[in-house]
Amino acid sequence: MALSGLQIYKLLPQTNCKECGFPTCLAFAMKLAAKQAELSACPYVSDASKQQLEAASQPPIRLITLTGVESKVQVGNEIVLFRHEKTFYHPAGVFVRVKDTDAADKLASAVKEIDAFTVDYVGIKLHLDGIAVENASGDAGKFASAVETVRGATKKPLILIAKNAAAFEAALAKLPGEAPLLYGADASNVDALAAIAKKAKASLAVVGTDLQSVATLAEQVKAAGVEDIVLDPGARDFLGVLTLGTQIRRLAVKKNFRALGYPVIAFPGEGASSPDEEPSLAAQAIAKYAGLVVLDHFTPARAYALLVLRQNIYTDPQKPIQVQPGLYEINSPKPDSPVLVTTNFSITYFSISNEVEGAGLPAWLLVADAEGMSVLTAWAAGKFDADRIAKAVKTTGVESKINTKRLVLPGAVAVLMGEVEEALAGWKIEVGPREAVDVPAFLKLNK
Repeated sequence: MALSGLQIYKLLPQTNCKECGFPTCLAFAMKLAAKQAELSACPYVSDASKQQLEAASQPPIRLITLTGVESKVQVGNEIVLFRHEKTFYHPAGVFVRVKDTDAADKLASAVKEIDAFTVDYVGIKLHLDGIAVENASGDAGKFASAVETVRGATKKPLILIAKNAAAFEAALAKLPGEAPLLYGADASNVDALAAIAKKAKASLAVVGTDLQSVATLAEQVKAAGVEDIVLDPGARDFLGVLTLGTQIRRLAVKKNFRALGYPVIAFPGEGASSPDEEPSLAAQAIAKYAGLVVLDHFTPARAYALLVLRQNIYTDPQKPIQVQPGLYEINSPKPDSPVLVTTNFSITYFSISNEVEGAGLPAWLLVADAEGMSVLTAWAAGKFDADRIAKAVKTTGVESKINTKRLVLPGAVAVLMGEVEEALAGWKIEVGPREAVDVPAFLKLNK
């Protein structure tokens, strides 16, 4: 049974040594109770207390790390069912599957395209997380060769998909020092694959046909000495994936059922009736509650939609996405170009900058620090006023870059015009439109 923060605190040394990274033992205890810290961070906890605290110190869903050459993917360690309860911490890893039956040049070309794909979304770089390589040929040598080709085209983490131990051993020989995910162990090969995963210090996915079978396999793998486990409960259709994914998450988080306290892997392409249906299944898996999603079809448009969805789901709802306050140049502005002012809420910033840039108009964009709030929200909260706008003007040095002191306020806060005129003597203060889409027309009419 999970312990409360105060119960955990009584079992800690209570020295407030700060070596765990928290200011007091009580603060550390509260983090343990919330499943946001590891007991191993305390160097002085007694063996007797360790035994009592073991259940309370472990997160309900184990954190699994896949490592490549220069990057890693972490999934799991979630502590809530719904993001509004707190937040989700580790975004679902999105991989694309390739097969060892493809010619080496075709394989390398496809992987390079996947590896190079990136999206700039409100200042955040989004990308796919890695490649899943399947031993479709059944030949261990071909599999090892394909893994070597893939590794030559990307440095991202890999998922290795095979059935027999020889294929995994051959492939792992090409990945020294890495920790891929091995997929997948079922009742026919679980002992052999668990031994390989333990030796390679790799994660192992277990493949069941329902909750009971996947839980049994997970316990068997853990008993064999493998701690990092990923679950595949077997469902591929919309209803089955949703039902089993939700049940696993609920049993792990609410009931602390350890046998299912691991991330889930999903293969939406296997349940889709067509490539066009795959993104819908993938989107459902990302939302509820896959830790790893393996796609069978890659196109930039489909990947973009899934990555943006994932970003929105895994953004802390209590912390707005924001950009760095400062002065931004749009279309190489000149000294007589107008200065537009806005807040550092990312969507606001990119809405304005994209409209002005797309219209080919030169302008200075002055972004004031409003703690990531939108214009109206910040104004209502007292975070976007004449003092903050004046401070932004003075700290960014915009006055040294222009010879026409013309400042355009967002139309939604026209009420600030008089106060800004008083705070910025010598500046011509104008009120622009309320909507970003109308800014280019306003600038053209008010040159």
